[in-house]
Amino acid sequence: MAPHETDRYTALIAQIQQEIPGFRVVRKDQSKFQRAIAVALKIVTFGAQRVYLTDYQTTIGRTVYVTSDWDELPADERYCTMRHELIHVRQFRRYTVPVMAFLYLLVPLPLGLAWFRARFEKEAYAETIRASAEVFGELHVRRPEFGARIVQQFTGGAYGWMWPFRGAMQRWVAAQIDTAVKEACP
Repeated sequence: MAPHETDRYTALIAQIQQEIPGFRVVRKDQSKFQRAIAVALKIVTFGAQRVYLTDYQTTIGRTVYVTSDWDELPADERYCTMRHELIHVRQFRRYTVPVMAFLYLLVPLPLGLAWFRARFEKEAYAETIRASAEVFGELHVRRPEFGARIVQQFTGGAYGWMWPFRGAMQRWVAAQIDTAVKEACP
């Protein structure tokens, strides 16, 4: 791993710790609470979310719960993901844990049409796109699979089909990529 990758990630963590007192990173597989959430998600999504513990980082309050392979991931990948998660940390700070949890999980519906979940995730995925454009460049974010994965997060079972309007999500992702590329790669 190149030194600048590690430096960028390390600097981001230091910035977050300064901005958010009590910020911490915890492995999901070492949290009984996160293991219980994994079971609940598997049930409520009818098995569509089977990889919560192994493939998804999750933020609750000032804690980012990470997969067991987090420390082995390339620093630039961790950097981009942590930029996404920082958006959620700030959302929890703005709305409080109870309000954020209520809106994220239940309003207007827990599955199929979760407007607030989609809103919160759009803000975070826009940051993922910006960070990815900055770190990996235009060719990376313009790869069809990059945008398709984000669209799938919104329209598929992983987040409970939070925004099932595939065409609208494709247009939103494309616009975010265009904006990020203009900002990062002038």
